[in-house]
Amino acid sequence: MNNFSPNMLKTFKSCPIKYNFKYIKKISIPQKASTFEKGKKIHALANYYLRGDNIDKLEKALTSEEKQIWTNLKNNEYFSKSYVNSEYNISCKTGNYWIGGRLDALMKDEKFYYILDYKTGTIPKNPEYDFQTMVYLLSASKIYGSNLKFVYIDLKNNQNYIINFDENKQEEYQKAITEICTQIENAMLPEETEHFKACEFCEYKKICI
Repeated sequence: MNNFSPNMLKTFKSCPIKYNFKYIKKISIPQKASTFEKGKKIHALANYYLRGDNIDKLEKALTSEEKQIWTNLKNNEYFSKSYVNSEYNISCKTGNYWIGGRLDALMKDEKFYYILDYKTGTIPKNPEYDFQTMVYLLSASKIYGSNLKFVYIDLKNNQNYIINFDENKQEEYQKAITEICTQIENAMLPEETEHFKACEFCEYKKICI
């Protein structure tokens, strides 16, 4: 049985054909390293920093843009809360399906646990109902209860987007996740697919039917 990640759910929602290439046929298409390099650097640096490792040499290797992003993160009020874990794999069962992913960091204070997700690009258009939000909050709630907040840290604009978790959301999230997982399980791929502008940026465009 699959353990569905947010990326798997997002991919299927946007294009079942791409899901088939990536997760069923497991076709890997090389992409430019520069596309993800900045984000990977900041995430790795944050993980080492939170664990208490010496990061002096890594900080010196940052570009001026990366230094500003890193400064924004270090000065963020949620990043400065008490450390629980980072690069933290978490999962739970929702209906008949297992879901899960990796949290950038989990922090806490005397009232709440905070799931942090750092974005060097853009945050989701509808963050409260993004699959990443739903999967992470549902999974974390099984361990830490309902005193949870999801914090998207927009490093580009130095802003936070905060989502509170409650029982009403839990029911909504479970329903939405179960529905998309059922769709994936019962998917019938079309023989032909309509192409959109976004397809021009897809790594599978040259092999797409």
